Amino acid sequence: MSDRTIVIGGASGGWGDSPRAVPQLLRERPDYLMMDYLAEVTMSLLARARQKDPELGYVPDFVSYLGPCLGDLRGTKVITNAGGTNPRNCRAALEVACREAGVDLRIAVVEGDDVLPMVSGLQPPPTALEGLSPDRLISANAYLGAWPIAAALRAGADIVITGRCADSALALAPLIAEFSWQPDEFDKLAAGSLLGHVIECGPHATGGIFTDWAEVPEWENIGYPLAACRPDGTFEVYKPAGTGGMVNCAVIAEQILYEVGDPAAYILPDVVADFTGVTLEQVGTDRVAVRGAKGRPATPTYKVSGTYQDGYRLVAFVSIVGVDAVKKAERTAQALILRGQRFLEETGVAPFSATHVEVLGSEASYGSHARHRDTREVILRLVVAHPDRKALDLFGREISSMGLGGAPGTTGYIGGRARAVPTIRLKSWLIAKSELPAPRVQVGEEPWFEVELPAYGGEVGADVPSAPAREGSRAMPGEDAVAIPLSHIARARSGDKGNDSNIAILARSADYFPLLRDHLSAELVARHFAEDIAGPVDRFEAPGLCGLNFLLHEALGGGGISSMRIDPQGKAFGQRLLELELPLPREAAVKLGLTADATALPAR
Repeated sequence: MSDRTIVIGGASGGWGDSPRAVPQLLRERPDYLMMDYLAEVTMSLLARARQKDPELGYVPDFVSYLGPCLGDLRGTKVITNAGGTNPRNCRAALEVACREAGVDLRIAVVEGDDVLPMVSGLQPPPTALEGLSPDRLISANAYLGAWPIAAALRAGADIVITGRCADSALALAPLIAEFSWQPDEFDKLAAGSLLGHVIECGPHATGGIFTDWAEVPEWENIGYPLAACRPDGTFEVYKPAGTGGMVNCAVIAEQILYEVGDPAAYILPDVVADFTGVTLEQVGTDRVAVRGAKGRPATPTYKVSGTYQDGYRLVAFVSIVGVDAVKKAERTAQALILRGQRFLEETGVAPFSATHVEVLGSEASYGSHARHRDTREVILRLVVAHPDRKALDLFGREISSMGLGGAPGTTGYIGGRARAVPTIRLKSWLIAKSELPAPRVQVGEEPWFEVELPAYGGEVGADVPSAPAREGSRAMPGEDAVAIPLSHIARARSGDKGNDSNIAILARSADYFPLLRDHLSAELVARHFAEDIAGPVDRFEAPGLCGLNFLLHEALGGGGISSMRIDPQGKAFGQRLLELELPLPREAAVKLGLTADATALPAR
């Protein structure tokens, strides 16, 4: 087999990432740059932007970041999902930038993800839309796969702009195009998808948000990831020389399980990937080899994400200083809510549809696990929701009055007077691939052409193994037990999947993995987050990474921009779980030298 490699750089981990990534990676002359922008939150924001102005709906940062570097591409091709809900206008904006830069590039657009026009005709209607009229939807987009992007590259595109697609498809597509991978080479498709999953979040793969953050050097100059892939699907992750950050097995392991449900059945449009046997090897300074991804035939359905407006919300921030600051903030919030409710009642308007109060600085996100309520400096975060924007804007005028008729030490209103904004909610469902028209591609000014997709056989139930029992292990530590801080034997990373959150727990040593597997159960995690979650907790194993993955259902208060919480995407869940004191048998703790970290548990 050829030793030829294709190098792909991860130049954007999401809307809001740094403009430094593109020039930094272009100095390494990669074959491709992938620029990922479309978190589910981002799709909601873009849908709202296009609702205001039909010319919008794409990510403007893509054009402003890539524009100054267009003359430096020199053969590097770019693939992005920055098209969002309006790929054609994204291309038009980039074409203007090309003319200003004096470069001639063939820019392709991939369409076919927008299913909004067909939603009302779906029979039977998706269960997720019960009680919601289809005409309330602002957007509905299917997660397309890699084959249309690969077709655009084969047709000579220098830059490919898509709408909604699987994030990992941005990296899988060039590998399909370059190595002529076939639709039934499932292990290779899974490996290419894993490569994309590792680098799609940019500096996540080079030490960003790593558990052991204090060990990561030079955040101010953090490197962005590069991956060199061989025709057999094995690849190595590294970063540009002379940049900050860190690439080691622990960093990459955290990213592999980030925002994944069952690692044995990671469902993507082109393949069902199995990451449970993936292994990592440190092959050089800041360089990790990744092997062992397996794949099975893709399911016959696409995931669809739809967004709709559900009234309005207003978020106010008030700073309060002094002794009893927490109590002052709580009373301020109570007074404002009661005042607002009375005002609405007197004017004959419906009451608030929801209210939410967090006193930041008092560990509000920890609930009953909070330790510090005696802080003398807090931020009151008050969120109220209502169907009528005018009612909230009137209420917003009342908030500043608490500086005159409220608590001493009320020092300011962060961001000025709070104003109502639309509440955008997300609904997800499955749609048969056979029901969608074939994706369409246009390269430059050439005619549009349709892309014939591979046949996707099998039923969902046959393709995807059932989840393991939710209770996980029932091994108990026995009467002679000790409690070990989970952070001493494991690392963690957490993120969102709609209204669900996943928490990956990875053993710091292979010797610790049996302890995690036997004693960190789904029930223990569920109890730790009992105040946050409304659904069950599933536990999955990834033995190749010495890891467990927990999926917390209905854990985010709606998730994304529909959630009222300060942590709407579960980003802090991993850190919070690491504070758990894990009950372990004393004998095992002694054997592994953990007793110095232990607290004796009372006898049962």
